[in-house]
Amino acid sequence: MERTNLYINSMPKKERKKYGQFFTSLETARFMVSLYKIPTDRQCITVLDAGAGSGILSCAFMERLEQSNSIEEIELTCYENDENVLRLLKDNLEYYKKNSTKVVKYYICTENYITSQYLDFNDMIGGNKNPFKYDYVIGNPPYMKISKNAPEAIAMPEICYGTPNLYFLFAAIGLFNLKDNGEMVYIIPRSWTSGAYFKRFRQYFLTKGKLEHIHLFVSRNKVFDKENVLQETIIIKVRKTYITPAQIMISSSNSNRDFNKVTSLIVPYNLVVSGEDYYVYLVTNKEEVEVLKQLHKFNQTLPDIGLKMKTGLTVDFRNLDILRNEAEEGAIPLFYSQHIKQGKVQFPIKKDHEYVVTDQKGLIQDNKNYLFVKRFTAKEESRRLQCGIYLAKNYPQYTKISTQNKLNFIDGLFCEMSECLVYGLYVIFNSTLYDEYYRILNGSTQVNSTEINSMPVPDINTIQQMGRKLMESKDLSERNCNLILEYCE
Repeated sequence: MERTNLYINSMPKKERKKYGQFFTSLETARFMVSLYKIPTDRQCITVLDAGAGSGILSCAFMERLEQSNSIEEIELTCYENDENVLRLLKDNLEYYKKNSTKVVKYYICTENYITSQYLDFNDMIGGNKNPFKYDYVIGNPPYMKISKNAPEAIAMPEICYGTPNLYFLFAAIGLFNLKDNGEMVYIIPRSWTSGAYFKRFRQYFLTKGKLEHIHLFVSRNKVFDKENVLQETIIIKVRKTYITPAQIMISSSNSNRDFNKVTSLIVPYNLVVSGEDYYVYLVTNKEEVEVLKQLHKFNQTLPDIGLKMKTGLTVDFRNLDILRNEAEEGAIPLFYSQHIKQGKVQFPIKKDHEYVVTDQKGLIQDNKNYLFVKRFTAKEESRRLQCGIYLAKNYPQYTKISTQNKLNFIDGLFCEMSECLVYGLYVIFNSTLYDEYYRILNGSTQVNSTEINSMPVPDINTIQQMGRKLMESKDLSERNCNLILEYCE
């Protein structure tokens, strides 16, 4: 570890970012290897460490195996192609080889981990029909976006969508490299657990493998030693199997320094991994488990009942020439998230660029009833879902309006939404239950329309019934929405 710290201090972060390098702390490495089940009836095991860096994970694994009475031989394969760190990797592995009570055989592959297995992974002519598989895979993969035309992205068309990140390509190949029933432990961002961007990866990863353990870090900036990384990171243990387990272990600690203070929770697997999109819900306590149970009683989504959340149409800074500060001939309102005030939409509010003058069809929409939902909120705000009721009758002078890109809106797919339907949607989106649900699903501050459109909701008659109750009460508070939602469930 001292050698690794010397390397981190000597190599500028700008250089390490070229490879997506963020080094695992020794404490994290030891926790990761503790998640494996080591066989008592085997003498030799095979281990793969892809993107090995300085070899911290490999060394932690060998350290753990020193405690095994049955294991006599370790065959370790490390992939690493950063010339700056190869010497350090070899020195660390050589040290453990010389000081281990086991027979250690290690191999360092300097090939590109992804592209070198292109033919094998895609089962193409020229590939190895029976590629070598490992008992265990461990990894802290590089965290780096690559072009959709990068060789690594082209090598994995089944997994990639849009501009991919190397970390989930490594995870997919890692699972591919496992023997059946083999175990894999990776430390990766949580971003893959939801959203359309990672859907193909989740479908592959959670079909061919099953999560057994997820570890969460409460603090976002205390996972990687000596690194200023704000990425929300998790540790996952996956078994290569098609058999779905009944339960999954979810644990958490504040940082990488307090694994002795881990809290844990056993949760039904089908609550954590759910739906055709294979979303992964990262619950941390029994209350959050109850939130999922309550929502999973609903079996429809917004599109199922003829509704859809969409993202605002106008990117204002790209259309400065059509923006206006004051109303003028031909101008229509441009609604921003700032127009949402205490559950309703207020306009105008004397804000810059509240109007647009345009005939571009892609930037205008009919003036009809909507539920507006803020797309971005601050991390410290008490609610992630913040919405406002928009009624067309309040602005009869306009036939068209526009919405700014940082605002989402819910619209009817086939016909205009009634007032009571908009109010009913407000009950849902202003309730504590749905706000907590969205926080479990998505750890970011962005409200993603793809995730909202796959969210379980009551049937349309129930939503309208809730809307009528809200209209009668004239109380838009979160507390009242909670009471109405609970009554109508």
